[in-house]
Parts: sequence; structure tokens; C-alpha cells
Amino acid sequence: MRIFGYALRTLAVAALIAAAPSADTRDPPSPAGPARFDGDLSVMTYNIHGLPWPMAWDRPADFARIAATLRTLRSEGRNPQIVLLQEAFTSHAQAIGRAAGYRYIVDGPGEDAASPQPPAPADLRFAAAQSWSHGEGIGKWVGSGLQILSDFPISGVHAMVYPGYACAGFDCLANKGALLVQIRLPGGGDPVDIVTTHLNSRRASDVPDERSNHAHDRQLACLTAFIRRFHDPRDALIVAGDFNAGQTQARRSDLIEQARGWSRSTPVNNAYAAAERLRLPLSADARLSERRGRDWEFFAPGRSTNVALRRIEVPFGHAADGSMLSDHVGYAAVFALQRRPVTTTL
Repeated sequence: MRIFGYALRTLAVAALIAAAPSADTRDPPSPAGPARFDGDLSVMTYNIHGLPWPMAWDRPADFARIAATLRTLRSEGRNPQIVLLQEAFTSHAQAIGRAAGYRYIVDGPGEDAASPQPPAPADLRFAAAQSWSHGEGIGKWVGSGLQILSDFPISGVHAMVYPGYACAGFDCLANKGALLVQIRLPGGGDPVDIVTTHLNSRRASDVPDERSNHAHDRQLACLTAFIRRFHDPRDALIVAGDFNAGQTQARRSDLIEQARGWSRSTPVNNAYAAAERLRLPLSADARLSERRGRDWEFFAPGRSTNVALRRIEVPFGHAADGSMLSDHVGYAAVFALQRRPVTTTL
């Protein structure tokens, strides 16, 4: 998000955004037919670096390549069945799902959404120290940037944005939040709750760590409250996105500690840790993503559905020439979902 600072200092961003090219108006390909489900569920998380021009350049061409790659994977029967996007801020970015043939698409909150959560005294003191020159206190310029693409029907949607006092630096220009959807898989059985989010960055926010870390902590607490409110612990749960924990041990520890409370009655695991325990092979890009510590996938079983990690795939990493379609790796965790008997206590 540091590029927001450059745009703000030029004092020309608003006019330039207004002059940005319009979205491609050509009819998108027809969605694929009803998807089959063989017991494995592939869930990809991908921050696509979808900032609007001039804060990012040449992004529509890369978005078209992302969609084309997903279409190719679909034609081969290898596309991720669920895709969680972050930084899908523009119309070009938000068109990826339709172009790639996903039947069900849910957008996260827009720039006008607001949180009803009242501030505590500490939040008021934090907000009083905001700096407009670092993007704080001047409103939201873009929405949450969240989007969920699914091959399977979506039966429920819940969304929220983080309070205005729970952000720091240039991240405040985006209305960051969380999105939860309930997925119905073919063959009946309990639904699966899928959550995506994007938390406050550290260095890219361009404010002292003490300030960005405070915002990150508050957002994590809000995310936990949101999941516990809308997730039915009887259902399986998958939470993935850009958590911006990075290589800071305190942020990583806070994230893992908060994740433990997302499902009241079952343990919550993360995909990379599970892969290490299972000694699953990881590609160089998967290991890079793991080291960076920004993009995570957590999972927990439900009352009658067990969730086990099978493998981690990387549809979007480095090309042969070293280039990438985003500044993040897009990886998919493939989970085996197995029905198990429900035990009751008399």
C-alpha cells in the first residue's frame, strides 16, 4: 500500500482515477456447467495487486492472464473450485471470476460500508493521533477488495468492514474487512463456511510499527468476533487471505492464537504447518509464500465433516522468466472432505 503515499503526495490521484480506462464491456464467457465433487475441495487464496491506476500500472493485462490461466486449468479439470481474491479493487480485477467461468461470485463490502462497533477509550486515543499525510482520516478511496469465486452454490453471505479507528497509515484508504460465505457441495451433507480477509500491512502502511501493529491487533480481534458470530461450529471452516503477519514473530503468534478461537469445538490448523507435519512436498514458490507469512489458509472440521490437507498447489507463482502476475503467490490448499458419523450424548 506504500504506493498510496506516492499517489497522495502528487495531489492528482482523484483526477487520474476518474480518467482511468473503462472496464471491458465485451460479453464474458458463459459460466461452466454444474461442477462435480469427488470429495476433494481446492481453495485458492490470491492477493492480485488490484490497485487502481495510477497506483498500479498495466494491471488489466495481468488480470486477463490470470483469468486465462484459470480457464485453461478448468479445461483440464484442475482449476481451484473456490478462489478467494484480495485487492480486487477495480472493475477489471472483479471481472476475473466471470471470465474464468465461475458460476457464483460474491463481492466484499464497498467503500461506503461502515462498522457499527463503537470505539473504546484506547481506540479514541489511537484515532486522535491519525495523520492525514499518511492516508489516515481522509475517508475510504476503495472498497474491501475482497471477492469469492465458487463452482458450487452459495447459500449464505455475511460481510463486515473493520472500524475506521482500527486501521493505520495508507491502509486506511481501503475499506478492509472480511467476507464469509456458506458453500453447498453436491451430494448433500453439511455446508462449508469459507472466509476471506485482508489485514493491515506493516511497512507498506508507512507508519511506525507500533501504530500498524495496534491496528493489526484490533482487526484480528474484530475478525475473531465476526467468525464466531456467523460460523456454525457444526460446519467445516476454511479461513484464508492476506493476513499480513509477515516475518514478525509477534504478529504471527497473535494470528495463530486468534485462529484457535475461530471454531469453538474443533481444532483449527493452518495449511503450511499441516504440510510440514505430513511431510508433503512444497514447490519453491510455496516455500517462498510460507516464509513471507502474508497469505495463510486455516481449516477446521465440522460436526459431521472431517477436513484433511492433501496437498498444496501453486497455480500462480514465478514464470520461467522470473516474472509474476502479482506481488503475491497464489496457492491452493486441496482438502479431503469426508463425512463421519455424528455422535450424540444421552
